[in-house]
Amino acid sequence: VQLQASGGGLVQAGGSLRLSCAASARTFSSYTMGWFRQAPGKEREFVAAISWGGSSTYYADSVKGRFTISRDNAKNTVYLQMNGLKPEDTAVYYCAARRTMNGYLEQKGYDYWGQGTLVTVSS
Repeated sequence: VQLQASGGGLVQAGGSLRLSCAASARTFSSYTMGWFRQAPGKEREFVAAISWGGSSTYYADSVKGRFTISRDNAKNTVYLQMNGLKPEDTAVYYCAARRTMNGYLEQKGYDYWGQGTLVTVSS
């Protein structure tokens, strides 16, 4: 499975961005998808995850209520809508795929990773 993340950029605090992650696999709909981020000088952290059918979603406390993860299995794409962006959201954002929902918080369970897209939020 190849993942291609896009949609990053520079935005002012309070603004919005939508990230996309396109997958190459025909079996995309069978994968749990996640978004992670890595800020400068920090470890990569969990942001959000969505089950294969889209019925279950999970968020880090830091983004809950501001970010929304969704997917379109017909387009092999997962999205991360980010509203109310803050300077502390500045990071490289990665999408990732795993076969099961269990353990979605753990990076080690994700089998495939995209290349990352940079989000910069100015104050």
